[in-house]
Amino acid sequence: MVTRSEAQQRVDEIEAFRRELERLRQEKVLALPEEQAHAVAHHHDALIAELSRGYDIDRNVREKKLSLGMKVASFLGALALAASVFFLFRQFWGLFGTFLQVSILVGAALFTFAGTLLVRERDASGYFTKLAAMVAFTCFVLNVFMLGQIFSITPSDKAFIAWAAYALLLAYACDLRLLLAAGILCLVAFVSARTGTYSGLYWLHFGERPENFFPAAMLLLLAPLWVRHERYAGFSAIYRVFGLLTLFLPTLVLANWGRASHLDIDPKMIEGIYQLFGFAGSAAAIWFGLRRVWPEVVNTGMVFFVIFLYTKFFDWWWDVMPKYLFFLVVGLTAILFLMVMRRLRRVAAPADREGAVT
Repeated sequence: MVTRSEAQQRVDEIEAFRRELERLRQEKVLALPEEQAHAVAHHHDALIAELSRGYDIDRNVREKKLSLGMKVASFLGALALAASVFFLFRQFWGLFGTFLQVSILVGAALFTFAGTLLVRERDASGYFTKLAAMVAFTCFVLNVFMLGQIFSITPSDKAFIAWAAYALLLAYACDLRLLLAAGILCLVAFVSARTGTYSGLYWLHFGERPENFFPAAMLLLLAPLWVRHERYAGFSAIYRVFGLLTLFLPTLVLANWGRASHLDIDPKMIEGIYQLFGFAGSAAAIWFGLRRVWPEVVNTGMVFFVIFLYTKFFDWWWDVMPKYLFFLVVGLTAILFLMVMRRLRRVAAPADREGAVT
């Protein structure tokens, strides 16, 4: 059984094939015999009709444009409904007794989870499933948080692991990348807080030491290698992007503020170490992304390489150069960077074609 993303990919390939075949016919390069052309068109029409019945897919460019608006509306609606649930609880919470409060919390979490699964069975598009899943996740977060307040439980970083597990459960059960991102953020918070406690910090202060995020970054980068995501389009890319963000953002902070490091050495030396690591790491991400054909890794690596480079330009030359000369150097560097990347793309293209042939 194919997934919705696989069905959409097949329809997109059919439309691309039809357009290219029409161009070849107009350019008098290839013209199928009439019988074969009708047979191919009939087969494709039947396949598209079958996939359309089973999945809410976009059959043409016009439907794709409408779907983009629906995705934006679905995302904003999910956030709005989640916020509505939060403020509804906050508005009337003090009017209920303890037993009723606990009953509402547990019932809301169970009801919204069951509702999400029910919507998933009936919603081929996935838009309404996203709305229901966000409401379910919000109710679960409120459940854990407010039960802790009701029974005066000491706040703990263990709440993050419960929230992460629930968000990942919804993400994989309903094929929702938004919930996967929410689960990853909760997982990053838990691992970073636990790393901070091991180094002697109170868990709420884990953000004071950016190095606490590095173990979480390693876990996220390794996750797509441990768990296969053939049936979940885009999941592996999300893990890799969040892993790189969790790695390079703390590195960027430490490259400019060495005093935040765990290392007990000269802050200037710490900044130099992390500046080198930032350049080397982002360059390695670009190289590895090109080698494995991971465009999200290449793009993330390029963004951070440019940020690290321009940060050093500012440190070196902002105070000593005339401003027109400074921005001229920045512009010329951008042009040089574009030329290098174009060269890399040309080198990578033949390798991609050879891989496709083999």
